[in-house]
Amino acid sequence: MDKLYIPQKARIAGVKDETADVKTFELRLVDGDRKRPDFLPGQFLEVSFFGIGEAPFCISSSPTQQEGFDITVRSVGSVTRALHTLEVGDAVGVRGPLGNHFPVDEVKGQDLLIIGGGIGLPPLRSLIHYVLDNRQDYEEVTILYGARTPGDRVYKQELDDWEARGDIHFMNTVDAADRAWKGRMGVVTTLLKEITVDTNRTTAFTCGPPIMIRFVIQELLSMGFSPQQIVTTLERTMKCGVGKCGHCAVGHQYICVHGPVFNFAQIGRLAERV
Repeated sequence: MDKLYIPQKARIAGVKDETADVKTFELRLVDGDRKRPDFLPGQFLEVSFFGIGEAPFCISSSPTQQEGFDITVRSVGSVTRALHTLEVGDAVGVRGPLGNHFPVDEVKGQDLLIIGGGIGLPPLRSLIHYVLDNRQDYEEVTILYGARTPGDRVYKQELDDWEARGDIHFMNTVDAADRAWKGRMGVVTTLLKEITVDTNRTTAFTCGPPIMIRFVIQELLSMGFSPQQIVTTLERTMKCGVGKCGHCAVGHQYICVHGPVFNFAQIGRLAERV
């Protein structure tokens, strides 16, 4: 129980600039035998900058990879701005892992459709790497990603790597191109018109800005997906991570405890309780 309330110390093992205001930090726990917490794709951590405060961040790496674990941070507030000043060797506090996770076991043997938008890709990145590292457990895998501009895309090298793979189908698009961009243009939902999926055997995962998620879900429903086949995350409303502050309460549910991963049928039931 203590691990839910008392931060463990972790050190920065690596820092990578993703965009002008987004960085990925590789962290490693300092105390004990383990370099990372035990987690599954979709779970999150509370990360604290000592003297400033803490904030929730999804774990953006897969438990199948590396000794440490990643968080991807956009600089938008006091905690995230402070985190952006950190360098390799600096320390932060972490609590967790917290929340539930993507149903990676339940969808074994199925086709997967993964749709990300902008800074919504980090939690899906954890899922994608987990799936690719267990590729034999899943059938067809399609990944669609959209961002405002080419420069706003996160994990640019990984996007190229995914596009080059022969065992998945990957497409990305931008709302507005620059002179160097040779790829697709348009919002991410336009990519759904370019693919063919068997909705009887496919689960869709999506994360991104709320407006993007809304239109993606509308499009998926029109394609024949049932609400139970559409999985997303609601982590934007979370604060304490343990259901104590009430910041993420929706009816009698706490997003940080009962989520942040929900299928669309569950989201509909949450909305009915408000």
